[in-house]
Amino acid sequence: MTNEQEQKSILVLGGTGKTGRRIVERLRGRGVAVRVGSRSAAQPFDWTDRTTWAAVLQDVGAVYVSFYPDLAVPGAPESVGAFADLAVASGVTRLVLLSGRGEEEAQAAEKLIQSAEVDWTILRSSWFSQNFSEDYLRDPVLSGEVVLPVGTVPEPFVDADDIADVAVAALTEDGHAGQLYELTGPRLLTFADAVGEIARATGRRIDFVPVSVEEYTKALDAEGVPGEVVELLTYLFTTVLDGRNARLADGVQRALGRPPRDFADYAKATAATGTWGRE
Repeated sequence: MTNEQEQKSILVLGGTGKTGRRIVERLRGRGVAVRVGSRSAAQPFDWTDRTTWAAVLQDVGAVYVSFYPDLAVPGAPESVGAFADLAVASGVTRLVLLSGRGEEEAQAAEKLIQSAEVDWTILRSSWFSQNFSEDYLRDPVLSGEVVLPVGTVPEPFVDADDIADVAVAALTEDGHAGQLYELTGPRLLTFADAVGEIARATGRRIDFVPVSVEEYTKALDAEGVPGEVVELLTYLFTTVLDGRNARLADGVQRALGRPPRDFADYAKATAATGTWGRE
């Protein structure tokens, strides 16, 4: 980074989320000035309230852009594009976008970032391993039964720690501008395979139960899950998991010079923390 960039803060949007908090921890560990972008921050940031954007961009040189809840939701690309324009106007010179593989809306957002007059890096990521331990799949794992509307299509689960390492490199080092990194793990697993890895790591019986989309959405409705969340999950479990992402990519290797973390290693390390119950 240039001296001018080093004197400015790095803004991490979604700084309390799965990838964001890991990025914040790594940057602070390097002594980098970091600003957390979230609704709960001292200087709040809210994607749905554009009046909160300008203040968090003051004296910022680089931004990690993570859209909440997902780039697949209607209007997401337009919001990302408007934010990028404001960021450039505010003096930001580097944008790193967390994107999703196989999502048309996410790729629309990518194009808007790429067209901005700024150094950009795209992190096009597959399904996070941590969805099983830090998100809505943790409770089913704890219950011993993971019920999902997915079949035997494999997914190259990627570790959030790998995403964070690539993001930090792109935010702080030269050589990543203009790069689109497709981030995956080192092998393909079905959701049943992934649950099996967790069961072995914990020493517990955890069943994987495939169901129809109709059965799944009916169960979510019965639990009172908001309609927009049901719609998003249905999209992710059906459209995005139709086989379009059933291939590996070399983004982690290209960005970091090392192989990505395997799901089995994630499962063993996470089981050791006790988040899924006893080993």
